[in-house]
Amino acid sequence: MPRKSNTRAAQGAGSIRQRSDGTWEARITIGTNPGTGKPDRKSVYGKTQAEVRKKMTAIQRAVDAGTYQAPDKTTVSEWLDEWMKTFCAVKVKPLTYSSYEVAIKNHIKPAIGALKVQAVKGVHVQKLYNGMTAAGLSPKTVKNVAAILHKAFSVAQKQGMIQVNPCDAAELPKATQKEIKPLTDAEIPLFLKAIAGHPMENAYALCLFAGLREGECLGLSWSQVDFEARRITISQQLQKEKKKGAKYYIAPSTKSGKPRQIEPPEIAFQYLRAERKRQAENRLAAGELWSNPYNLVFTDEMGGHLAISTFYGHFKKIAASIGRPDARPHDLRHTAATVAIASGADIKSVQDLLGHATASFTLNVYAHSSDQMKKDTASRMQSYYDNLTAKKA
Repeated sequence: MPRKSNTRAAQGAGSIRQRSDGTWEARITIGTNPGTGKPDRKSVYGKTQAEVRKKMTAIQRAVDAGTYQAPDKTTVSEWLDEWMKTFCAVKVKPLTYSSYEVAIKNHIKPAIGALKVQAVKGVHVQKLYNGMTAAGLSPKTVKNVAAILHKAFSVAQKQGMIQVNPCDAAELPKATQKEIKPLTDAEIPLFLKAIAGHPMENAYALCLFAGLREGECLGLSWSQVDFEARRITISQQLQKEKKKGAKYYIAPSTKSGKPRQIEPPEIAFQYLRAERKRQAENRLAAGELWSNPYNLVFTDEMGGHLAISTFYGHFKKIAASIGRPDARPHDLRHTAATVAIASGADIKSVQDLLGHATASFTLNVYAHSSDQMKKDTASRMQSYYDNLTAKKA
């Protein structure tokens, strides 16, 4: 014969009852249902009265403290898919969106994707970071993944899914500044000789003399070049989607979308004039087949944009020919910065040339170059004091 339900309230609780099957139930009011205006209640169950009383007390304390979280079975994988679809698709730039997809697929989901969002703790996130580091990934890569995960959990927090962001309880691996390797004073003439006559000679030279990123160089439009004022406006870059069947597109050159103006040395404009002449000859030869819809400075024989992979591949062969197989196109930008600093340019000017967000970042990257500036400053100060001493004598 089934046991009758004991609906008598337990002493001191008033909302605990024994069910017909012998188990116990506690019902707690956790707020008001916004739709009906009626009390929103939650039930917890246990084998003994003491067990459910303990659960009920814990929930009551959380409700009073404003930290109670309604149970949610959404997994990290499910939430990341929703976050990308709803919060990133219309807000994030295509290249950034693609990088999010890669990080989520390759790193986040395999490590914590099966966990419920509410179950993720700092230790889980820490193990993710540790695993990436143990796999040989750079601190920068870990940092990028951490930024994505933190953003996703921040939105989950705003949506009321979680009370705290578990990423805040994890520590990133110590970042180490990667040593930059610009071309030396002896290698610069060798490089210029090696690119002479190459189809991409003028593009490589512009990166060297103006400090452009390769995407900024390949995405540069003639409308951004002012020969009279000897000024170049950097406002866009050529980028390629990071997915199968990826296409090229023109994107803003900075996160803020604000252009920067630079005034490189005259030699940069000499190479630009040479490119303008070369392009005019190609256009004449191509005739009606010529197509340069973005009015790009650097194009192939038919007016099409250059491929980033081709630009990189040819550079590596050229670099190897002068004894620098380790060099990358980005090292031309580093070379421009170090040359500017060595020639006496102040850090603020170098920051403006490179388009860095802060001068401190420029100083951090080119600390080795600023050492020479410190020595020059010390030398100038010594000369000043020597002159003062000489006058007194």
